[in-house]
Amino acid sequence: MKLRNTAAAAAVVLALAATATACGKSGSPDDKGDKSSDGASAPSGLTYKVNTSADVKDSSVFAKVKGKTITIGTKADQPGLGYENPGTKKRSGFDVEIARMIAADLGFDEGHIKFVTVPSEARETQIASGGVDLYVGTYTINDERKKQVGFGGPYYIAGQDLLVKADSSIKGPDDLKGKKVCSATGSTPLKRIKEEKYGVAEAKAQQGYQLCVQDLVNGSIDAVTTDDSILKGYAAENKGALKVVGNPFSKEPYGVGLKKDDAALREAVNKALEAHVKNGDWKKAYDATLGKSGAAAPNPPAVERY
Repeated sequence: MKLRNTAAAAAVVLALAATATACGKSGSPDDKGDKSSDGASAPSGLTYKVNTSADVKDSSVFAKVKGKTITIGTKADQPGLGYENPGTKKRSGFDVEIARMIAADLGFDEGHIKFVTVPSEARETQIASGGVDLYVGTYTINDERKKQVGFGGPYYIAGQDLLVKADSSIKGPDDLKGKKVCSATGSTPLKRIKEEKYGVAEAKAQQGYQLCVQDLVNGSIDAVTTDDSILKGYAAENKGALKVVGNPFSKEPYGVGLKKDDAALREAVNKALEAHVKNGDWKKAYDATLGKSGAAAPNPPAVERY
């Protein structure tokens, strides 16, 4: 049994690593014409026109990065959303596409976007300290976080769900009593699953969801919980072995994290999101990433200005 478990875990690692991506060629913010934020080698095949005359007056963050490089925090272990190929270090996913869209509208092509991996528990610190200029990584907008950072969007509405083995009898949160459940350290889903009403025997925290998935395959936990959008990617990578229960028990509006008091940048991000919904880029990005799970694109949410 131990050998089979070890082999299964190794298969998961290989499957996750196999979501090969390609990120594209460098350019320059000074390029003219229809240069995109990425070239033909973009993993999604999508390109976005760079606004070479972009200017966000009264934004301290934009003033710092204008004509240079914008640093965008995201996840690295979420297939279909934010994934970094461990071999090539190139990134793909819906969140990556959203980041590229916004960056293009702010005047940055792919060669002047620096993606960095930021774990859930470090997001507010990295945004507030200037470690990242924007954060696009399944970042749920809520009132508590608004006390520390600002949010553009939302750009997607997810719901907390459960990833289980294909033969599991777990059909929803009511079946978690006495079970062991894993989620990412510092995440909203981890905090929620600890609530007394769910009655879990153990709420295990891991530094990333990939580690939770390995625990699930190994049999050391009964379920992984986070947003359904994230879980769909892992289910697709482990087709036939794992499944998403499909019984969401929360509403998770994903936002673009930025400096709390930079209202000008927040408005620029909101306008970029609205523009890319209107011109069809949002749906094309979904279809090229999360849409590969077989789930049809939902209606894009309206941005919330505050």
